[in-house]
Amino acid sequence: MGSSDEARAARRTTARRATARRALRDWLVDVCCISLAAVFSMVTCESVANDPPMSDEALFADVVAGALGCLALWLRRRRPVELAVVLLGAGLVSYYVAGPLLVALFTVAVHRPLRTVALVGAAAAAQILTTPLVHPDPDLDYVGDVLLGALLVSGAIGWGMFVRSRRQLLVSLRERAARAEAEAALRAERTQRLTRERIAREMHDVLAHRLSLLSVHAGALEYRADASPQEVAEAAGVIRSSAHQALQDLREVIGVLRAPESDPDGGPPDRPQPTLADLPRLVEESRRAGMRVTLSDEAGVTRPGPGTAPDTGPGTGIGAEAAAVPGATGRTAYRIVQEGLTNARKHAPDTEVTVTAAGAPGEGLTVEVCNAVRAPARARTSGSPPGRKEGPAAIPGAGQGLTGLAERAALAGGRLECGPSPAGDFRLYAWLPWPA
Repeated sequence: MGSSDEARAARRTTARRATARRALRDWLVDVCCISLAAVFSMVTCESVANDPPMSDEALFADVVAGALGCLALWLRRRRPVELAVVLLGAGLVSYYVAGPLLVALFTVAVHRPLRTVALVGAAAAAQILTTPLVHPDPDLDYVGDVLLGALLVSGAIGWGMFVRSRRQLLVSLRERAARAEAEAALRAERTQRLTRERIAREMHDVLAHRLSLLSVHAGALEYRADASPQEVAEAAGVIRSSAHQALQDLREVIGVLRAPESDPDGGPPDRPQPTLADLPRLVEESRRAGMRVTLSDEAGVTRPGPGTAPDTGPGTGIGAEAAAVPGATGRTAYRIVQEGLTNARKHAPDTEVTVTAAGAPGEGLTVEVCNAVRAPARARTSGSPPGRKEGPAAIPGAGQGLTGLAERAALAGGRLECGPSPAGDFRLYAWLPWPA
């Protein structure tokens, strides 16, 4: 919050300084324009002062008109069109307003739309054609006088349009830079949000499974007060092993979060990540925790690659190797099954769980986790499947597991479904793409 307030204060300070610089610059430009107009009028005065047709009174009035025209240039930013029209009219009878008139035409070209510039330019053209008839120049014929006036007017308007275009270009570049900065801030914010979501998913998926195993065995020790020393020692050994594995998993997650750039899937390439071939090991862990789990893999998609000992657990089929499944797809499938087993252990203990994996390249990979429930459940997209408390205590859940799985499946280009099956079981089903 403090940094945001400091940033806003810095922007306000920068804006005030820019406004002050712009005001000083405008004041200097106005002084220069008035000075140039006065110099131009003085040059004009030298050229016409000795003309016989001009009396002293007329020359004095002409000089006064030129001086007033120069002073009126202070209004050129607020009323440029009106000032230009008045000076065009005065230019029919006065030589000395030529300088202020050119500055006024320049201002119109800078600050007004092209349509207005065209109308004022047309009025200036009419004045150029008329002035030689009212005040003929003894040194120039009509055509030369018109060409000279056209050159001066077109130069003033053209230079004004050039300045206008340059200013518009600078404004466009500033706006583009501001948009790019805003988009960069939005991208950074989105990246931070996605990182937080990924952290939450990884922490939940990695630790929930291990901690639920710890809770099951610790609850068994608390519930079975008459357990023999050997049973207590075995349970304590399982708890110690699960805690050690949970710490290992936590280290892996922290390592992934510290080096997110090393792998687009979220983990460094030199750190082994669970794949579809690890499903039999995951199922065996759940069996050792007392769950009744059957792994059905008729297509053999969970079979390990060459050189890996095959799984001998019941229900494992023989077929294609799991190494053919893309790594990201295999990890997503593993996390889905892991969450399904964790939910079954939390909310439907002592029920039979069936894990099914099937698919082929070009058709996609499907994984399904089904567990029996004692009461019908309504379909949902987040939370955990219902079940009743068995044993000493129910294992609490955050209620975000299935939501995180749905996000994982969507990021992988697949879909996730959960809810009651026609047989009354709770069914967690996912389809993931498997390129041919």
